[in-house]
Amino acid sequence: MKKYLRLFLTTLSIVVILGIILYPKIKPMFSKPAAGPGGGPGMQGFQPRALTANALIIGPSVLREMINSTGTLLPDEEVDLSFETSGKIVSVNFTEGTRVKRGDLLAKINDRHLQAQLLKLKAQLKLAEEREFRQRNLLSRDAISQESYDQAVTELQALEADVMLVEARIAETELRAPFDGIIGLRYLSEGAYANPNARIARLVKISPIKIEFSVPERYSGSVGPGFPITFSIDGINQPFSASVYAIDPMVDIRTRTIVVRALFPNQSGGLKPGRFAAINMQLDEIKDAIAIPTEALIPEMDGDKVYVYRNGQAQQLRVRTGLRTADRIQIVEGLAFGDTLLTTGVMQLRHGIQVNLDQVVSAE
Repeated sequence: MKKYLRLFLTTLSIVVILGIILYPKIKPMFSKPAAGPGGGPGMQGFQPRALTANALIIGPSVLREMINSTGTLLPDEEVDLSFETSGKIVSVNFTEGTRVKRGDLLAKINDRHLQAQLLKLKAQLKLAEEREFRQRNLLSRDAISQESYDQAVTELQALEADVMLVEARIAETELRAPFDGIIGLRYLSEGAYANPNARIARLVKISPIKIEFSVPERYSGSVGPGFPITFSIDGINQPFSASVYAIDPMVDIRTRTIVVRALFPNQSGGLKPGRFAAINMQLDEIKDAIAIPTEALIPEMDGDKVYVYRNGQAQQLRVRTGLRTADRIQIVEGLAFGDTLLTTGVMQLRHGIQVNLDQVVSAE
């Protein structure tokens, strides 16, 4: 009997202790719900806390569609100079890195044997001319036949052709500048044996200078000859203006871009070929546009939407977009000048929610 009594007292003690521990936690479950601010129980009078957001007052803006690309400066003309024939170089008449004019004699190959041939042919040519003159006078008096005169004329013409041939070979021994430009480093010296494969120097023309760059294929119809561009060079603070003069007729199938070339006067010669250029092109300019920050637009499956501030609440509006730039989007339908657009916290906004404005700015 005592055994059962001890078991009962032990069980009762455990129940009392558990009741003391759990009572504070289970008490609210059996209490009546407190009246809310609206007089009803619990959540009936609950009001969500107002969100704080920044806003933009919609006004007319100027929106520009720009293309940014990278390019390379190219010389207007460039050629590796070499002789048309073989021989020993007897003179070099230029200084490296200097300007030369078209037709200037830059280098010369030994041509003494050709000069001797030319001297001989010119002596024979003089005799042939005198003979043709005498034969013509005799023919006018019917002293000789037409065949004899024709033979004298043929000999004269053959000698004239031989003189021209030797003069052409002499010209091949002369290296002349094909255009105005700056001559580069020299690779052969006097006394060296040159052949048509040996490069003597490089001649470049950098006034004007070309800018080569690529644009996406979808802009191929918007960019044409005369289209203005601006470009900048590392280390030079001022931008430069140029105009497009040529467009590749084919699209690169690997990059889906089209190569464009522009021309810059470069009269001072300060820009050097091979330098990197950052290209900027303005495709379109829309005045009095409704332009909003990209972060204010909420894209959805059934269309785009924004939130505006009206009567202390966020109001949802469906919009239709137009031109897009790096940080702004044109709204062509759904917003009007004077609307107060909510620009921050847009993912937390809901239609009809209370909003407190923290900062309000006007569109530029």
